[in-house]
Amino acid sequence: MKKTEKFLWLVLLVAIVMIFSACGSNTEGGKTMQWSNPPPMSIDQSKEYQATIKTNLGDIVVQLFPEDAPLAVNNFVFLARQGFYEGVKFHRVVKGFVIQSGDPTGTGTGGPGYKFADEEVTRDYIAGTLAMANAGANTNGSQFFITLADLSGQLAKNYTIFGIVTDGFDIVQKIGDVPVTKAANGEPSLPTVDVHIDSITIKEK
Repeated sequence: MKKTEKFLWLVLLVAIVMIFSACGSNTEGGKTMQWSNPPPMSIDQSKEYQATIKTNLGDIVVQLFPEDAPLAVNNFVFLARQGFYEGVKFHRVVKGFVIQSGDPTGTGTGGPGYKFADEEVTRDYIAGTLAMANAGANTNGSQFFITLADLSGQLAKNYTIFGIVTDGFDIVQKIGDVPVTKAANGEPSLPTVDVHIDSITIKEK
């Protein structure tokens, strides 16, 4: 093969690799999918939405609250249907408090590339509550947490509640019981075993 032909084949190979990398190939614990803006509203607030979070430790079924938190539910449904959460780790487990996931980098700082506004919290953070994790006001992205206990009156209502676990709370507790070590910020919350989301499926009715 001539040098020119070899060079062209090399260029083509590099281009193919780059294309597949940009299309959301798995990295350490998640997807590289990114968007510049939040998804357009696509859910019907008059309908019911149920999510099944399949993890490597079992399934968690969640009833979503489109009337309470349309932005958060729409975002979660969009990301789930895109396969964004597939392979994403539970990167934060705080015993007796919360389990947290949704960061494609697994570091606690990653997201989908955009942020969206908070929504009013009218419910309490009872056990099994699904809520948005954030880094301050109006910084919602893809990260979420599920409460391991009744945190009513203990957790400030700064985290948009958009669902509740209706089945599989034993799996939530199982994840909450995995061994942890200190995270980079010193918090004893970094799982020492692999615990991740296999997929999230959405039912609309």
